[in-house]
Amino acid sequence: MIITLAGHHGAGKSTLSKWLVAHYWLKAYSAGGMMRELAMERGVSLLDLGRDAERDGGEIDKLLDARSVELGQTHDKFIIDGRLAFHFIPHSFKIFLTVPPEEAAKRIYHDETRAGIESHVSIEDTIQNIRTRRESENLRYREYYGLDIYDMSHYDLVIDTTGLKISDVLQRTIEAIEHRKQHHPIM
Repeated sequence: MIITLAGHHGAGKSTLSKWLVAHYWLKAYSAGGMMRELAMERGVSLLDLGRDAERDGGEIDKLLDARSVELGQTHDKFIIDGRLAFHFIPHSFKIFLTVPPEEAAKRIYHDETRAGIESHVSIEDTIQNIRTRRESENLRYREYYGLDIYDMSHYDLVIDTTGLKISDVLQRTIEAIEHRKQHHPIM
């Protein structure tokens, strides 16, 4: 079983991924984690790395994309949290988590594990950074691949996580995966 997990910043992708890894005994990968590592290595914020990615002719994105393609071709039991993973691993179960920028900003701002990484100093700045990152990513993906990652028809399951507990999101996800497995035994 291969699960690709995409969604808005602060929607709960990392948390859901951890729970699914434990439930299904999957190996986990994260394009966001790879981006954060690259930003830290370069000594820039994610926002700045996104701006660099807009100007570098696709080199940063291509590095992450190639890894997703390779995983989909060489492994058969994992979850990957990545905006374009659904596109590069079309035979996966594709999940998208949504959340409005205001709710995402609250979650990100109060998440101590992101301190110093997200470069936010206030909720308002965090909201603006989220909106800027969404626009930047969607612009690049439209340019490079002709894809609108916010077109929900790409995904098998879409969940708005606003006001939901992780247990509710996990339950809905597991139900959808199990339903798919019953109708598509290959998964």
